[in-house]
Amino acid sequence: MIPRYSRPKMAAIWEPSNKFRIWFEIEAHACDAMAELGVIPADAAKAVWERGDKPYTDARIERIDEIERETRHDVIAFLTELAEQVGDEARFVHQGMTSSDVLDTCLAVQMTQAADILLADLDNMLAALKKRAREFKLTPCIGRSHGIHAEPTTFGVKLAGHYAEFDRCRTRMQAARAEIATCAISGAVGTFANIDPAVEAHVAEKLGLAPEPVSTQVIPRDRHAQFFATLAITAAAVERLSTEVRHLQRTEVREAQEYFAPGQKGSSAMPHKRNPILTENLTGLARVVRMAVVPALENVALWHERDISHSSVERMIGPDATITLDFALGRLASVIEKLVVYPANMLEHLNRFGGIHDSQRVLLALTQRGVSREDGYKIVQRAAMKVWRSFGIDPDDPDAEIELNDEDREAAAQDNRLMFFLATDSQLTDALSKADMDELFNVDPVAYHTKNVDTIFARVFGKA
Repeated sequence: MIPRYSRPKMAAIWEPSNKFRIWFEIEAHACDAMAELGVIPADAAKAVWERGDKPYTDARIERIDEIERETRHDVIAFLTELAEQVGDEARFVHQGMTSSDVLDTCLAVQMTQAADILLADLDNMLAALKKRAREFKLTPCIGRSHGIHAEPTTFGVKLAGHYAEFDRCRTRMQAARAEIATCAISGAVGTFANIDPAVEAHVAEKLGLAPEPVSTQVIPRDRHAQFFATLAITAAAVERLSTEVRHLQRTEVREAQEYFAPGQKGSSAMPHKRNPILTENLTGLARVVRMAVVPALENVALWHERDISHSSVERMIGPDATITLDFALGRLASVIEKLVVYPANMLEHLNRFGGIHDSQRVLLALTQRGVSREDGYKIVQRAAMKVWRSFGIDPDDPDAEIELNDEDREAAAQDNRLMFFLATDSQLTDALSKADMDELFNVDPVAYHTKNVDTIFARVFGKA
């Protein structure tokens, strides 16, 4: 992944120095186990640690690369350079092992290291969402379905929904980490013909992994597919929240927006611009993470006991997907922490269209007074269409030029235009008296729609 979208800690996992260090530890721990079994001399295992346990400097890495240019085999190049460090005892290294024992076990370690960073990222993301959700727990705003005004909610409930989603992502990430944390030291075609299973058990314990039940020379790639699918689902959660912020920042909405730093510029051409560049960037990065899923799934079907069609894929998607998601989660947490929220605009938008967001409330009241749902729907919809007309909008003919009549102008003076038009509908008044209507709507509409917010928050955050 390019440096622009990389953070040092995650990027370091995929550096050659870390990879070769893990390779060394796999081989050295295997030597210890084989010495314990009497397969190789104890002095040989000791020599591997004493002479080979050195940092993988640029010089050592360049030497390995130089050997690989001749051998065209990365593990053999690594073992050859290690032998140059260890000396004669190096002949006991890699006894009964195959390259995939080193490569797959190393990849498992790297992916668990990456998962640990991503879990920490998710914790930071959850902390940011929890704080802002509580801050705006009862801040009313209009809910939208299909992008159209629906019924009131609160901005805190919106954020609580995203919190719950990222919490599920964290649970999946923990499961994916456990799924990928397996070790294979089983030799050619995975039968342990030339190496004792105790060696695998020892290496697995030292590296914090579990022995792979059946490795067939490689660790089955369904495990990796689950890991990358989990990254993709998490990236989808990043995109969903980013898309919400982008919508709310639109000029005609402006209910929330990314923090705009002093001195920041929004456009090279238009000095007035304050663009949602961070969340737009996150939408794009989510696509990069999702890109890994199909190749990871296609890696599952290897030929017979193994082939290496998966290898080139994983050398790219492993670093790219984890580094990108790490960067994205860090950026999104910062966006939420600094998000600028405009409660007054939210309330203005909620009340903008004359109370039509209470249409379902009236419909339900009519059905409870003996009116059929079909007739009740017609009564309320008829009044709602009159509300639209009073705003100069003809729902049946968007191009029509509407001339407001006296009733429209009278409705425009009302706080709740829907109630005004309902009160003049004889079908409604036959079912609901003025006293019924007053009783029905003596509760503030916002309070009515948000009365169960505490229940939602208790489900998401617990009762504390």
